[in-house]
Amino acid sequence: MDPSAYATAVVAQTSTFADWVHGKDPSTRVPTCPEWTLADLVDHVGSTQRMIAMLVGEKMTEPSAAFARYVPGPTDSEQWRAWLTEGAAEAQRAFDSVDADTPVWDPSGAADGVAFWSRRLFGEASVHRADAAAALDERYDLAPEHAVEAVEDWLDTMTSRGYWENKPEFAAAMRGNGQTLHFHATDATGEWLARREPDMVALERTHATADVTVRGPATDLLLVLSRRQPLAAASSLEIDGDRALLDRWIDHMDWVTGD
Repeated sequence: MDPSAYATAVVAQTSTFADWVHGKDPSTRVPTCPEWTLADLVDHVGSTQRMIAMLVGEKMTEPSAAFARYVPGPTDSEQWRAWLTEGAAEAQRAFDSVDADTPVWDPSGAADGVAFWSRRLFGEASVHRADAAAALDERYDLAPEHAVEAVEDWLDTMTSRGYWENKPEFAAAMRGNGQTLHFHATDATGEWLARREPDMVALERTHATADVTVRGPATDLLLVLSRRQPLAAASSLEIDGDRALLDRWIDHMDWVTGD
């Protein structure tokens, strides 16, 4: 998807999220992010959207000003729907105001700017809506092609040069000598090969034989890879090969709380 299409999808997902959380008990625990309450989740989603809207809309090439202008969420959950809806609309206006190649700071190390943030915001919306569904016992649905986009965001972000360099504990855990993991969506077009190298995790979009392969519906891949659903509970996923290698991968996909 292009940045405008991602932004439109973010608005749609945020609308559903906002309907779910509106008026709910702020102290409700979020089981997929055990350190968070529902208020923490709402604050994170809305504040992140506003921060990204600032970065993109103001074409910031240095992020400190956006971080300094953090906008906390309302304490009254009856205000959550309007606040979340406006945050998503701000983000959409920001992306509509720039070209895809507009220089904007991003943490990936690849200088992808607007393209990075539009996809990242979509991935955020997809994963955190799953958090809200878990907290409020709502049914989580995501179109397979959108789930593929969210898996792409998760894997690309987690294997980026910027993440490797800024998360030394992740780098230490993921260093390898060529071990490979293949993730294959079966209900939409999406395949990824991750290779653990000494200085990076290389990610390719390809079909290949690997040390371990996981295949199944894209939404289930997303929920398992983002640690929103235990692997043992994902009966639709087929696993071939080195299960310990897969377990290690998932164990270190620890970008779960405070992401």
